[in-house]
Amino acid sequence: MNSSSYDIAVIGGGVVGLSFAMQATEQFPHLRVLILEKEAGVARHQTGHNSGVIHSGVYYQPGSLKARLCVAGARAMVEFCSRHGLAHKVCGKLIVATTAEEAVWLEDLLARGVANGLVGLRLLEREEMREIEPHVGGVRALAVPSTGITDYARVTAKYAEIAVGRGAELKTNAGVVGFKNSGGEVVIQTQAGDFPARYVVNCAGLYSDRVARMAGCDPELMIVPFRGEYYDLSPARADLVRWLIYPVLDPQYPFLGVHFTRRIHGNVDAGPNAVLAFRREGYRRTDFDLGDAMETLGYAGFRALARRQWKYGVREFRRSLLKREFVRSLQRLVPEVREEDMTPGGSGVRAQALAADGNLVDDFRFVPRERFLHVLNVPSPAATASLPIGREILAMVRAAGVA
Repeated sequence: MNSSSYDIAVIGGGVVGLSFAMQATEQFPHLRVLILEKEAGVARHQTGHNSGVIHSGVYYQPGSLKARLCVAGARAMVEFCSRHGLAHKVCGKLIVATTAEEAVWLEDLLARGVANGLVGLRLLEREEMREIEPHVGGVRALAVPSTGITDYARVTAKYAEIAVGRGAELKTNAGVVGFKNSGGEVVIQTQAGDFPARYVVNCAGLYSDRVARMAGCDPELMIVPFRGEYYDLSPARADLVRWLIYPVLDPQYPFLGVHFTRRIHGNVDAGPNAVLAFRREGYRRTDFDLGDAMETLGYAGFRALARRQWKYGVREFRRSLLKREFVRSLQRLVPEVREEDMTPGGSGVRAQALAADGNLVDDFRFVPRERFLHVLNVPSPAATASLPIGREILAMVRAAGVA
């Protein structure tokens, strides 16, 4: 091995890549670990634009990676934040049924949560709901006490600090542009120079499929960016929400729907919707990249999804363009909220993997190849689950014979 080469190179300075790097430096202190991030700092995309929720795991299919890693991750995240003095709170949430049909679905959610190992779940009737959330609407709710909140940008910065403190090297402004093989190593070509490594872990998020293709791997999916937009609840009306207030997941539709989240710094926001972004980093409605847009619109999987879900897509675009539609959705959960209570907030872009048949890739997906591990689908609850995801990646890297 070249004396200037690395044992493991991690592409992507988000919460997943840095969780793995932190744990790799602990488990294998003799290995040289490199983190490559295309931005000037860490946590600049999905990690730094999410809601900050420590998810419970109640929504996920029992037996799935999402369910197993989210439930374990929630406990691990609370412990990590406590140990390192990071702001967090286990505040709980209500999942609110607004119709009789949704009230029946709550029974399924309760069963799913119990199967996933959650404790303390309770079905609440109207009066009990209002003891917890006096302004909530709906007819029935599921109380999920293990849900919490934190600041994942700060969590990720702590991961980076620990990894670098143990000897990892972090290179920023180092977007990957290609790969080549040299003497049994992979040379990662970046905007900051070339870096040889024995093994590469691709945690590139919004660009993970493109990085995989650069490396000669057909991921058999495409990352399609969906923008989620938020409104902020005015401070004078923040007492309308005590916990987190979520809707029941409608199995007909691909995304959860808008909800209320009390943030760790005290404000309350509402959202997100889910609209197609015409740029992989399309945080604003006006963001457009012709190549990104044509890639998405030309993909057979997206066209198949659009044929099935075009009505949902139109509704989401209406909710994006018309504030009254957005607020109307929120009023199903909290009837007293008014348009004048809400001001435009931030947004995030979800890196959603889409298969060629038009199905959203539901579970986390890891694809090992010679000298590579491609982490190809880690949307929410990846931040919550980042510590056990890092351990999963570590086990795969160990199995590849790197350590």
